[in-house]
Parts: sequence; C-alpha cells; structure tokens
Amino acid sequence: MKNLLAVVLGVVCVSGMAAEPLVKSELKHVQQIREAALKSSLGYDILESLTTEVGPRMAGTEGDARAVKWAVAKFKQLGFDSVKKEPVTFPVWNRGIEKAEVLAPYPQPLMITALGNSVGTGPKGLRGEIVHFETFKQLTEAEAGKVEGKIVFISYKMKKTRDGSDYGNAVAARSRGASEAAKKGAKAIVIRSIGTDSDRLPHTGMMRYAENVTKIPAAALSNPDADLLLNQLKRGKPVEIGLTMTAEQTAKQYTSYNVIGEIKGYEKPDEVVVIGGHLDSWDLGTGAVDDGAGVAITMAAAKIVSEIKRPRRTIRVILWANEEQGLHGAKAYAEAHKDELRQHITGSESDFGAGPIWSFDWRTDGKSAAFLDQMALMLKPLGVEKGSNRAWGGPDLSPLRRDGMSVFSLRQDGTDYFDLHHTANDTLDKVEPENMAQNVAVYAVFAYMTAQTKGDFGFNLK
Repeated sequence: MKNLLAVVLGVVCVSGMAAEPLVKSELKHVQQIREAALKSSLGYDILESLTTEVGPRMAGTEGDARAVKWAVAKFKQLGFDSVKKEPVTFPVWNRGIEKAEVLAPYPQPLMITALGNSVGTGPKGLRGEIVHFETFKQLTEAEAGKVEGKIVFISYKMKKTRDGSDYGNAVAARSRGASEAAKKGAKAIVIRSIGTDSDRLPHTGMMRYAENVTKIPAAALSNPDADLLLNQLKRGKPVEIGLTMTAEQTAKQYTSYNVIGEIKGYEKPDEVVVIGGHLDSWDLGTGAVDDGAGVAITMAAAKIVSEIKRPRRTIRVILWANEEQGLHGAKAYAEAHKDELRQHITGSESDFGAGPIWSFDWRTDGKSAAFLDQMALMLKPLGVEKGSNRAWGGPDLSPLRRDGMSVFSLRQDGTDYFDLHHTANDTLDKVEPENMAQNVAVYAVFAYMTAQTKGDFGFNLK
C-alpha cells in the first residue's frame, strides 16, 4: 500500500535510512538553542549592519559589490568555519529616468517605476490614450483593434493574505503583460503595482519579454495613482498619458558572487543542510524586508547553533546573488554543485520578510513522520504549527528541489509583506526585533535538528 501511495504521489526516493528523532541529550541542545536565539538580538543587529553600511544592492551595481564584501567580512567576524565566494555572471539592467503624467482630460503627475528588464521610451518619451483591463486575462482575450496604438493599463488590485496567495493572480500582469500587449499592437503598458499598500510608492519587479515580440516600455503605478486613472476613466472621456523612461538592458556582463559561510559538521562535514537568503535587493529601498531579513535570520541562526552545539552535518548558509532578476545565483549554484546534490540533505530559504513564522511544511520521502512530530514539538513554544508535505523551500532552492533535494518551508506571516515589497518603503524601521528573534529561533531549531538527525529525508523527490 505504501509503495502504491508513493507512485500515486509521484514520489521517488533514493534514500539511506529515514531521519530519526533526536535522543534526549540532543533535545536538550535544541531547547538551549531555541532559548538562546529568542534572547539574542544578533539577527536584528546583522540586518541593521547590512541596511546601514550597504543599503540598496541591486544586481550589477556598486551596492552589489559592497554587499559581497560586507557578507564575506560579516561571516568572518561571526567566526564561521569557512567562507567562500562563487561567481555568478549576468547582464546588467539600468533603471534610468522614470516619469509619467496624465495629459488629458485632467492633467496630473503620476508616480511610476520601471519594471526590471524593461526597455525605455527614448529621451523624448511617448504619449497615448490608455486602454483599460481589470486583469491580465482580459488583456489576453481582447481584440487587437482595441489595443493597437494605445497604452495598456491593467488595474488588478492584489488582496492581502497571510500566505501571499494572491500574488500568483496579480503577478502575470507584471511578468507577461508587456509581451501580451505588444502582440496586440500596444506602444507601452502600465500596471497597478503588485502590492497591498495605499502608499503613493510604486512597486518594481522583474518582467520578461517573449521571443520574437516587440519590446515595449513597462512600468508600475502606485496604488493611489491606479485609482486616479480609474476615476478619470469613469468620466467617460479618453484618458491620455505621457511616459518617459530611459531604462535599458545593457550589453555589459557583470560578475557578482554567491557568498557561502559554513559551520562544519563534526561527523559528516561533506553532507550539508542549506539555509540562507538572497543578498541582492531592488534599488528603491534598503532591502531590509526583501531580503536583508532572510540574510540576517539565517546567518544568526547558524552562528547561535555553533555557540551551543556543533551538529553532525554541516550547516551551509548561502547568500544568493541576483535572485530578483532571474534566480541567477540559484542556477549557478545548482550547476556548480550538480555532482554533490546527494550530499544536500535538505534546506529552507528565508525570503518572505520578517513577520513571525507560524507554520512549517516539508517535502520528504514520507518515512520521517516521527522526526517531523518531534520538530513540531520543539517549534510549538515558538507559535509554529505543523503543516503538510507541500514545501517549496523558497525561490533560490527551486533548482535544487527540481533536481531532487528535500526542502522545508518555514512559513512567515506575510500579511504586510506586499505593503513593502519592491518599494522605497522597504527599510529597517518596518522590522520588529522580537519577530526577527523568533525567526532566528525557528531557523536555528530547524538547522540543528536536520543537521543532527541520523538518516535523511530522501532524494529525487517529485
């Protein structure tokens, strides 16, 4: 019956022994680690250092280079056993000037930001009547004659949820809207920001052009400015806007780095549990929530574990390069370590802000139920519930997960995450120190327990 269930679920495991619950003496260390992390300000202190001493660190900029130097120095300062850089090369995108305004019927300025990878309008800008769609789906179903020669405006407003579940419904307009609009003859596209705030601060984010489709400028409006356009459209008159953007994808190739720090295992140092966050950020804020918090949480968690009890396996903290513009660091790491994947026991990335962790999910071979129950018991005092076997691990772990690695998702409360996501409001003052300490405690418990257990969680999981 178990074999049949595995086939039905599409799970193929190439595993040794299933992960075993820890013994009493090891659980005592888990409790010590948990309490030490809760009392520590290390995670917040690391985040304060990153946002103060480096700040914005968009891939390919001077801030990116400063961040790499900062990360190497911080790992060494914290006493990690090994610190190294692995190169990651990618094309450079420049934001340039971004400006928009309503020209008619009621002239007003608009707050916009260029979407990552967008082309520009040219220095003289462009102008055109907007054609409105509530959703990306409506745009895909529209007749070309309705769109040709106009500026597409998509107004879908993302809903606020704890797990960010409406992001998938909203983000298609950002990632694919430009190409869909261009296919129908549009000259540009503006979308309501993929965000849940009411600030007059637009949200940037990555978009991609389809092959063999004309590249048109793509920008995001702040939520209030999207509402303004809707109100002007209600008057029944054509609404014309002007748009000036000098964004460009340059021909330059830039090399940044995944920065990796390790706490070596005492028995199986070549087997690793991976935690981390992405080191890059967008350029509008200081990247405190996305993803300075993840960087700081996981660095602090590994450090606190090492101070209490070195685990059986190595805890590897990876600060990924250029996640925002296409998972470049994640892909480079997966390629560089493809022959060592079976030594990657499991992992989890922190990349959903700094809200308290409320649940954990896993993707394992289904043979580790007793261990998972024990982890749930250890995390319960931190307010963390046991979830289900549906973890995705985080964006930078997705190439490793696809190649067969087990992953866990330590699920943060993201109710307010998309108020700040990719905006100038992503700054340190939005982060609560006590929430950072709770996150560090959860990650420290997770890292120690998965690195300490005998057995593993399976490999080649689908």
